[in-house]
Amino acid sequence: MELVAGQVSSAEGVLIDWAVARPVDLPRLPVSLLSREQKAAELARVRAQRAKTAAYEAQLVMALADDTPDTLDPPPGHPGASTGSWAPDGELPGVSEFFTAELAVILNCGRGTAAHLATRAAVWRERLPATLAAMSAGVLDEARAKVLAEACQHIHGGIAGQLEVRLLPEAAGLSMRRLRARATELLIELDADAVDARREEAQRQADVRTWPSHLEGMATFAAELPADEAAEAYDLVDQLAQMAKADGDTRPIGQLRTEICSLLLRRPADSGLPAATAHVTVTATLDAVEGRTNTPGSVDGLPITAGHLRDLLHRAGALGLQAPPGGSLTFALTDQSGRLLATADPNRLRRAARRGCPTHPGGQCGCAVLGRPPATDAYTPTAAQTAFVTTRDRGCRFPNCGQRAAWADRDHVVPHAGGGPTDCANLCCLCRSHHRLKTHARGWTFVMLADGTLHVTTPSGVTRTTRPPGLRPPRPRTAETPGEEPAGREPLSTADDEPPPF
Repeated sequence: MELVAGQVSSAEGVLIDWAVARPVDLPRLPVSLLSREQKAAELARVRAQRAKTAAYEAQLVMALADDTPDTLDPPPGHPGASTGSWAPDGELPGVSEFFTAELAVILNCGRGTAAHLATRAAVWRERLPATLAAMSAGVLDEARAKVLAEACQHIHGGIAGQLEVRLLPEAAGLSMRRLRARATELLIELDADAVDARREEAQRQADVRTWPSHLEGMATFAAELPADEAAEAYDLVDQLAQMAKADGDTRPIGQLRTEICSLLLRRPADSGLPAATAHVTVTATLDAVEGRTNTPGSVDGLPITAGHLRDLLHRAGALGLQAPPGGSLTFALTDQSGRLLATADPNRLRRAARRGCPTHPGGQCGCAVLGRPPATDAYTPTAAQTAFVTTRDRGCRFPNCGQRAAWADRDHVVPHAGGGPTDCANLCCLCRSHHRLKTHARGWTFVMLADGTLHVTTPSGVTRTTRPPGLRPPRPRTAETPGEEPAGREPLSTADDEPPPF
């Protein structure tokens, strides 16, 4: 049978499916039986295999990108077209703007990580083919190939080819730092404008980030700045810390720098800026607040100990049901699985306690006096619904997206135009980018359960599930406890989403 290019027979398809489903295992030798020389040789083999795998991954990424052309995107002049404030960052010419989001779901990583991976793959294939070939042969390791890709990301193919010809032969023999320096030297020699473009791109992508520290109750706060501004900021903080040290403060200099940096950010003196109040979400169990358990709590998703939590709540006046000056205090009430039942400020909590059950006044009936905000016939969620969904989700619910809830839309999972209710069981936080993907990208499916669990399926058939941060996953079913899904976890709909409005 003659096959047309790009087609495979049914038998070949079955064989390919079988090969893809097989686990990939690198042949391993009995480590304890290897000599010192054999161990060294085996490490070199593993390193070469890792480079080959990286090259294969890049080829797969670009092949998937080829299957996702930008012809699938909303065309100019149609709703959702990538113009104005909707315009996405240009990543891969000719490839759908939604491709990196799909790649992120497939690889179970953040969109930024997926975008970097896709961009590197494109640079290797289009501008550095010899580098990709060297990786495929296991001659050049992935880390050094990444340096070359980063150097050539913002230059045209001709300059990239010249850099590759001059640098690739010596790349494996240079340290990472020296390789990066040599690439920059050659770029300045060949195309100084590209170096400026890289610096401008770095400034455009700069951000302020925070992540949990390896020390309990601590977190790292970092900002990406131009080198001169970073040096100036550090020198200022260091000078102030040295002054405090000279005045007799006995604490370590690093602790002084940290405290001064925090004070400068949170209490800027004579800045001329309007006063601002930070809004922080504190999650806790009542037992931990009362000191009867050591169940850890969290501050904006960063874990803290029960002792730290009690100290924090005491300082904020939460134990006395008082909001901190200039701020607000909201209680999130959950069931034993962490499913959010209601949100209430102290006044509403007091009123509910005084009013009790309207059906059984004065009785110990156990009826709920607080619950999820009711649905509305309007398209726009009510203030109570917005507060509930924000408290439940805390950020964009798309898999591996870290965008905060303050920058996210309250999206109808089943579109309002398609009959989806404006109800908390059909609303979730999606950042503007993923909200737009859900509405306009073809082949995606979003299904949310009543407890807020969200299932996202890509056009390539990969499904990822996200749960609200406080919701614990259901217990696995066993022969002893066949188990059922907890009440309220039925899908609202499995129908495909309709077009906007959203």
